[in-house]
Amino acid sequence: MPKILTDKQVQTYHRNGFVGPVDLLSTEEAAELRRKIEAVEAKWGSQIQARCKIKAHLPFRFLCDVISHPRLLDAVEDIMGPDILCWGSSFFQKEAHDPGFVSWHQDSTYYGLEPPDTLTAWIAISDSNHQSGCMEFIPGTHNQGIYHHEEFKSAENLLSRGQTITDVDTDKAVPMVLRAGQFSFHKEDCVHGSQPNKSYDRRIGYSIHYVPPTIRETAFPGASAMLLRGEDTVGHWGADMRPKADWDADCLAELDRVARMYVTPPKEREAVT
Repeated sequence: MPKILTDKQVQTYHRNGFVGPVDLLSTEEAAELRRKIEAVEAKWGSQIQARCKIKAHLPFRFLCDVISHPRLLDAVEDIMGPDILCWGSSFFQKEAHDPGFVSWHQDSTYYGLEPPDTLTAWIAISDSNHQSGCMEFIPGTHNQGIYHHEEFKSAENLLSRGQTITDVDTDKAVPMVLRAGQFSFHKEDCVHGSQPNKSYDRRIGYSIHYVPPTIRETAFPGASAMLLRGEDTVGHWGADMRPKADWDADCLAELDRVARMYVTPPKEREAVT
C-alpha cells in the first residue's frame, strides 16, 4: 500500500510517465526555502541555476534537507521501492516576463543511465502555472526509446545543448500546474518542455533525480550519489560528499568539478579533476 501517493496516482505515473501535483511544503515553508535560495543568489550576484547544476544540493545543508524530506522520500518509495539514491539536482528559473523556455525533450538524451529509469521530482519554489511557464508533458511518451532530437542552441533555451524534438503533437500536451510547495514526478524519458514566463513573479523550480541502486551511469566516469534510504547492495555508484554546513568549501569545489565534466566532450571526461 502506498505511503503518500494513492493507488491511482501510482498507476497514472506508470501509464503516462508523470503525475502531480503532490503536496510537500506549506506556503510558509516554501517561502522560507525561496528566501534561502535568494540569499545564495544575492551572495553570488547571479541566479542560483548559473552555478548549481547537476548536483546543486552538494554545498548546502538546506538543500540536502529538501532532497531527503521524509514525505518526498515516502512518495519516491511508492514509485520505485525502499532503496533510494539521489544522483543529482538542478534549478530551473525564469524571471518575470522572461523569454526563456525549455524545448520539447527527453532527459535521457544526456543522463547516460542504464536502464533509463530516473524518477525526477520537480518542486515548485514559486507558483508554476500557465502564465509563468509551467512544465508540460506528452502522456505515454516514456518507455518508447529515445526520440530523434535536433540541437538548436539559443540564449533563451534553458537546456544547455538546445536539444529539441521537432515533431511533438502539442495538442496532447498536459500542463503541470503547481503551487509553491507542491511537486510533480516524471520519468526521465517522458517528453516534456515549458513556455516563457509571462507573469510578474519569478518561476523557480528545483529538479531532483532519484534512482534505485540497480541503475548505473554509463556516460560519466566515477559516478556518485547519496544513499538517502535503504541500502545499496549493488555498488554501481560511489558515495557523494555531504556538506558539514551551508557553503561547504569542499562540496562547492566538487559541485564545480562535476559541472565541468558535464560540459566536457565524452573522450576527455576522465581528465576532469
